[in-house]
Amino acid sequence: MTSALLRFAAILITVLGLPGAGGAGEAHWPDTLTIGTASPGGTYYAYGEGLAQLLTRKLGLPVTMRETEGPVENLKLLDAGEIQLAFVTLGIAQQGWSGSGDWTGGRQLRSARALFPMYDTPFQFIVASDAGIQSVADLAGKQVGIGPQGGTGGVYTPLLFKAIKAAPSFATGSWADLAAQLSARKLDALVVVAGVPVPEVTDLERKGNIRYLTLTPSEKIAVRLALPEIAPSVIAAGTYPSLRRNYQTVGVYNFAVAAANLPDDLVYAILEVVFTHPDEMMQIHPAAAETVPANFARNTILPFHEGAARWYNNKATIGIVRGD
Repeated sequence: MTSALLRFAAILITVLGLPGAGGAGEAHWPDTLTIGTASPGGTYYAYGEGLAQLLTRKLGLPVTMRETEGPVENLKLLDAGEIQLAFVTLGIAQQGWSGSGDWTGGRQLRSARALFPMYDTPFQFIVASDAGIQSVADLAGKQVGIGPQGGTGGVYTPLLFKAIKAAPSFATGSWADLAAQLSARKLDALVVVAGVPVPEVTDLERKGNIRYLTLTPSEKIAVRLALPEIAPSVIAAGTYPSLRRNYQTVGVYNFAVAAANLPDDLVYAILEVVFTHPDEMMQIHPAAAETVPANFARNTILPFHEGAARWYNNKATIGIVRGD
């Protein structure tokens, strides 16, 4: 089906009274929108799938999600014009904007504009419950799964271990595949860098055979000194069944971004949908509890899209956000 027909179908559904649907897309809006997410089994994938459905219903505009390797590929696809919306962690966004990440090849990727805060991404160090590994440092020389190569974990986990002077061997791939390898004892550990609860970690919890390692205070200091974009993070007790107390770790924040050339009024409408339907956002994923206007201040890396800046100024009474 062509994009024009897809858009016509979405508008027709809206006119016929799809429950919860908003007005049809404006004539100057693109025919469709695509969100760059990540691999199945991770939070980006679930969040993106639900957000695409919500935006389609509310905007009268077909929105789809695209499976990717995560923030690195998302920024490249956005820069190439292959997608219009994307999820990124601010650390990866910083590397892309400055061209400092090895994955950039020295090229500055400056197409992305910040839209709205998503949630914190904590580092979760996971081993089998019967493993003889007692600390993060013990993972030196072990086989550790770190997610898709282009994901935040794929980029930042090696940097974290370099900061604490430990050298595991890293395996990349989808979270579903890596979780299966951990269960089969083909991997010694996972370092899961994703919004909680992570579907694949929840599935491992159901099997009752994992436990969590924590960074020592001195290791956290070493990480913060080497990677200042990484901040303290906490996974609340009860997020996973086996967590009886708060899990103290480190993390990096996630933002939804858009191509700079996306119409201002469309971006404004996207933020209106996201921020005025918190119950539906929470149905998409519990991590959306952090998708609130006040967390806009977590972004100190990217300029805000003009449409997003206008929303914050008009609706959030913040009055200090400007686009570039």
